[in-house]
Amino acid sequence: MSRPPSPTPARWFKALRRTRLGDPCLKTYPLESVDLLRRARVAFQAGRTLKENFRLAQLEAVVQMLEEHECDFVDALGRDLHKPRFETVVSELILVKNEALYAINNLQKWMQPQKVERNLSTTLDDCLVISEPLGVVLIIGTWCSPVQMCLVPLVGAIAAGNCAIISPSESTVHTTELLHRLIPSYLDNECFHAVLAGLSDLPEVIELKFDHVFFTGNKEDGSKIALAAARTLTPVTLILGGKNPCYVDQHCDIFTTVQRIAWARFHNAGQSLVAPDYILCHTDVKARLVQALKCCLMEFYGSNPQESHSFGRIVNLEIFNRTRGILWRSGKVAVGGHVIEAEKYIAPTVLTDVAESDPVMQKEIFGPVLPILTVNNVDEAISFINKQEKPLCVYAYSTNGKVISRLMSETCSGSFCSNDCILQSVMVALPFGGVGASGMGSFHGRYSFDTFSHKKSCLLRSARFECVTYLRYPPFEDRNLSLMTWASSLSQKSQGWCQIM
Repeated sequence: MSRPPSPTPARWFKALRRTRLGDPCLKTYPLESVDLLRRARVAFQAGRTLKENFRLAQLEAVVQMLEEHECDFVDALGRDLHKPRFETVVSELILVKNEALYAINNLQKWMQPQKVERNLSTTLDDCLVISEPLGVVLIIGTWCSPVQMCLVPLVGAIAAGNCAIISPSESTVHTTELLHRLIPSYLDNECFHAVLAGLSDLPEVIELKFDHVFFTGNKEDGSKIALAAARTLTPVTLILGGKNPCYVDQHCDIFTTVQRIAWARFHNAGQSLVAPDYILCHTDVKARLVQALKCCLMEFYGSNPQESHSFGRIVNLEIFNRTRGILWRSGKVAVGGHVIEAEKYIAPTVLTDVAESDPVMQKEIFGPVLPILTVNNVDEAISFINKQEKPLCVYAYSTNGKVISRLMSETCSGSFCSNDCILQSVMVALPFGGVGASGMGSFHGRYSFDTFSHKKSCLLRSARFECVTYLRYPPFEDRNLSLMTWASSLSQKSQGWCQIM
């Protein structure tokens, strides 16, 4: 009897765990999972994904899947996160459809070879940059945006001509089951597959030698992915969370500022990589800001947010307990603070009198908690932000253009947005990604296509003009060097050195 395949990669594809409530999960068997990888590699090597028509068909299938199963996605996210239908449609489904439609409309242009500037020695040649697909890529999603962060990168991988395996989060079990069921029903069964990898198994994924790994999650897990990838020289894109600061200047429209901050912080019950994590508030505006937040939360969710159909729940007890712990050990509760463990419910909460050393300021917050710290001026705000690790987003609210300009130019972050939140992270025309501790690489629109492509430099030369190029051959003569130096000087300022080569 032949021996079974090595258990090391197979362990990564272990069965989906049961939830605390006993909900059954789909199971991906080890032998089946290894076969999925093999099939994807065979399909890619056969050139199955290279044609424009194939890519367009797969992108159109993604749109069709979302349209035909909108109610299923709403139900799954409602069961996983108590996510309101409005939030599911707007922040998950529409965003993915926008990405797919944008790729469909621009794919032909993206696939065209890009011509680059020629020099003296290549005047009659063609200098091109060709976008080649990387191969079989792995996309690891996150539980806080389980549809968006699996399918938006998948759109880029499809557009670039790759085969892909997506691994949705094991925390959002119903959404994972739905994707596991729908992906093979709509996308090519040889090129695209959905499986599940537990967080503890992620480093072993790299042993399977994917051609690119796209990971969304926290810094600790991202570090493990990067370390494992380095051992096999596997390129990675890391979209990591962090402490996203939000500066509120004394010169701002308080009503609009509060509406936009509260929406961004408390949507999906505060479970977002791009929400403002804390407010740096000018001392002169603190009292008005806190009062306006109280009124705003009453308007958004009513006197009892627990009964609101517009407010979600924490994804699991682990995140719930962690958020509750830092809430009770930090600052002073100015609004909210009510928790119900049985429902994984934490009321929208605003904390004041928060110190930089408080637990709530040590790690990113995946819950509906908004700490407020005070500063005396914009200089203090910039200094405070720059003392921390580079965040995924920096937000600034002010009617003073100079203040906005300073925050944008004097801080370093993955993205920046003034007088609003989150929107810069979902626009198809803007790259989105982290820097430093908040990640590496970017995606959205053309930038997703580029992330999953190799830019191959191509020089198409003829055999003519050997009467000129012979100067580079041995035996080396001073006369030939003088001629080459003279020729290079003709265009040295605009095109660089040694163009005669």
